[in-house]
Amino acid sequence: MSTAAVVTRRPVPPAIRRRRMLLAVANHSVAIALSIMFLLPFAFIVSTALMTNQQMGSLSIWPSPFKWSNFTDLFEFFPFWRYAWNSLLYAGLGTVGVVVSGIPVAYALSRMRWRGRQLSFVLLLSTLMLPVQITIVPLYIVFVRLGWIGSLKPLIVPLFFGDAFTIFLLRQFFMTIPQELSDAARVDGANDLQILLRVIVPLAKPAIAAVALFNFLYCWNDFFSPLLYAGNNPDTWTLAISLQQLTQLSRGILANLQMAASILFTLPVIIIFFFAQKVFVEGVTLTGVKG
Repeated sequence: MSTAAVVTRRPVPPAIRRRRMLLAVANHSVAIALSIMFLLPFAFIVSTALMTNQQMGSLSIWPSPFKWSNFTDLFEFFPFWRYAWNSLLYAGLGTVGVVVSGIPVAYALSRMRWRGRQLSFVLLLSTLMLPVQITIVPLYIVFVRLGWIGSLKPLIVPLFFGDAFTIFLLRQFFMTIPQELSDAARVDGANDLQILLRVIVPLAKPAIAAVALFNFLYCWNDFFSPLLYAGNNPDTWTLAISLQQLTQLSRGILANLQMAASILFTLPVIIIFFFAQKVFVEGVTLTGVKG
């Protein structure tokens, strides 16, 4: 009869454990230092948001006691929910418009063969080099004649006509998908629309999620366009504009409410990133530069 060898794991001595921890800290020292640098401003925002008006005038950096009512007082001071809804409407519909309009164009530039494809792609890339300020004046005149100034239409409707960066990113990802998959679907009788919806889109979910997250963050944080097109109508203000107006009205007196509003403003972005960071990283890292 053979006896099975019993393997016992010896406990790691505390000295070796300490040494491993110190080596790990040393190897990641730069990342730890940068993380602390980025977290300090956020810690200051949270600390100020929980202070009373008397504590803000002192030299204390830690609130004592914590004034959680600043967050509820914020909703009584100005219509936070209305501005949050406007921001969500702009970011949500804008993201849908960019994705829906960008996928077919990216497919046409990457998988279909037609005369002038490369020239069209070069012209598309050239629009990325144009500053936004160059097209602002003619666009503003167009929206004035359409009667859209003072609403969210100038912010949302143009995004349903494509975005150069989104099309470029999706096009690069589509070109990494093997052409044999499209050929096999075409042999089975699928047309281009069926190939796009049944083959390309399911395989490109990481890239689509990445561009959707990019555009949502851009629209949510956008200040210039809402101020230009919707700034004259308080009912259509986004959170970015309302925070700036809150800063002007309070003149620094209500800094605790300003910081509380800033935390609520960044909270959806943080939640979305933590839930979608895996797909986001996959979409960025798998996006090639082929072609």
